[in-house]
Amino acid sequence: MFCSPKFFLAKTMTSENLIDKDSVILSPSYRLPIFIIFVGLLFLITPFHPWPTIAISSFGFFLLLQSFTLKLKFTREDLVVMQLGNELRRFPFKNWIAWRIILPKLPGFLYFREEASPHLLPILFEVNSLKEQLRLRVKDLEIEKEVDLSKSKT
Repeated sequence: MFCSPKFFLAKTMTSENLIDKDSVILSPSYRLPIFIIFVGLLFLITPFHPWPTIAISSFGFFLLLQSFTLKLKFTREDLVVMQLGNELRRFPFKNWIAWRIILPKLPGFLYFREEASPHLLPILFEVNSLKEQLRLRVKDLEIEKEVDLSKSKT
């Protein structure tokens, strides 16, 4: 079946590209790498330049490259990290203990704990789609913000 170019562009421009009924690949977000590069460039106005600028901006460019090459794929049973179409690592949801998105308003981090070890990933993907997919698949494992106990005491 032939698809028009407009249909193809509309399909590839969405925040989530469906692979099949139960699989979703998240679109990249360049917020975190650009933020880090910008912070590195701010060090040009300090007396310590150029070394902090080079170090911080290099890390930002590394993350920018990663945001172009890495993909997160959500399947019914796993979170799959892919690079250039090849599977790097598979995290089965049955092994997850908890998860949380840290600093979601800023370029933040995804923290999740498996039975074997904890993981902290920079969010190089669209944060709302990431949160939506996590809540769809492992909502009951989300770590909620801590309740302020001083307000609850009377």
